[in-house]
This record gives sequence, C-alpha cells and structure tokens, in this order.
Amino acid sequence: MIQKVEKTKKKAVVLLSGGVDSATVLAMAGRMGFDLCALSFRYGQRHDIELSAAAGVVRNYPGIHHLVMDIDLRPIGGSALTADLAVPKHHSTDEMGTDIPVTYVPARNTIFLSYALAWAEVVGAFDIFIGVNALDYSGYPDCRPEYIEAYERMANLATKASVGGGHKIKIHTPLIDMSKAQIILKGIGLGVDYSLTHSCYDPGPEGLACGQCDSCLLRLKGFHEAGVKDPIKYKDKG
Repeated sequence: MIQKVEKTKKKAVVLLSGGVDSATVLAMAGRMGFDLCALSFRYGQRHDIELSAAAGVVRNYPGIHHLVMDIDLRPIGGSALTADLAVPKHHSTDEMGTDIPVTYVPARNTIFLSYALAWAEVVGAFDIFIGVNALDYSGYPDCRPEYIEAYERMANLATKASVGGGHKIKIHTPLIDMSKAQIILKGIGLGVDYSLTHSCYDPGPEGLACGQCDSCLLRLKGFHEAGVKDPIKYKDKG
C-alpha cells in the first residue's frame, strides 16, 4: 500500500514585537496554515520588556521557531525609544499631534524587514508578515501602504530566491486597513491572549504600562471601542 505523503507547509517569517498588532498577525498567519518563524529584536529600546511579552506569546505555538536578533540602535539615536529623550505623554488620543512623533525610530521597519528578508531566504520562506497599520497608528512613515509596496518591489529585485529561483516574495500586511478595535476583535476570535502582550513605550520599574504614551492610549482606545476590558495592568489604573 502506498503511503500518502503530506505536503510540507509553507513557511512564513512574522515580525513579532510582543504587542497587540504583532500578536494578532502571528495568529492570523498561523490560521492561514503557515509554518511560523517569529522574529523579534533587541535594538536598544527602552521598553525591551516587550521581548518578554513576545516570548510569552510564542509559547502558545508549539514548534514555532522564535529568533531574537540583537542590533543596538542607541548609537544612532534620534528617537525617544533609543535615546535620552522624553516619551510624550497625553491624557487622551485627542491630544496626540499630527506630526511624526519623537517615538519614531529612524528606518526601523526598513531595518526589521531587511533582517526578515534575509532569514526568509535562509529558511525557504517567501511570505513575510508585519503588523503595520495605516489607521490607528502614530504617524510613522514606514507604516504606510506605499512604503510596504515599494519594499516588496525592492525585495523581489534583491534576493537570490526571487531573481535566481523565480520565487516571488510577498509582504503581508493584514492589519493595514483595520482599526485597533477591529484588530482586537479579530485576535479574540483567533484565541489571542492579550494579557501576554505589552504595548507601552515607557513602562515603570515593575513593567507596568504608563497609560499615557501614544501606544498605551491607542491600545486603551481600541479595547474601549471593541467593548472588551484590557487584561493588562497600568501604573495608575491598578
């Protein structure tokens, strides 16, 4: 009797910060049937507690390959996340400005995607997932659809897998047109445990979220609009 040989699942590299968006994207990629390779970065960010969150998230995915890259962006600076600059605090999202905020890390997504692209070539993945969002975001230029489209075009000009092997690299942005509330509801439907995630740019000594930085405010707004209680603790909210 001839045994049926199961077709090997396609691999995908998923950028995983440990926040709401990336945890949701990881779940979405898993639901799509990909063999998951999660990529996180220790890049000198003041909120490196997010790496503990990422580690907690991946524990719910048996067999996942989780790679943490060390790249120190502090010598470059230019951001409140990597330099001695104050993280802006507000009382509500209404107070958030329209200019690109000081929490923008210069070229961060370009750097992260480059590492993801390199790892994808090595593991034989032609799909890369990133949780960028063009609606509920802080005005970062590297979260826009036109940026992702341009990067994907470049990726297919720059890799052996695409130029020599005829494989097309696809950068997936499943959250690009979703509100934070929609993202949260999507994740809950996929079984994402948001108590494991971390979003704060300026957590306290015990790791509690500040509740006033842009990232905290967008997260709180999303849970409120979704009609779901945020399961993490905040410094001034208990």
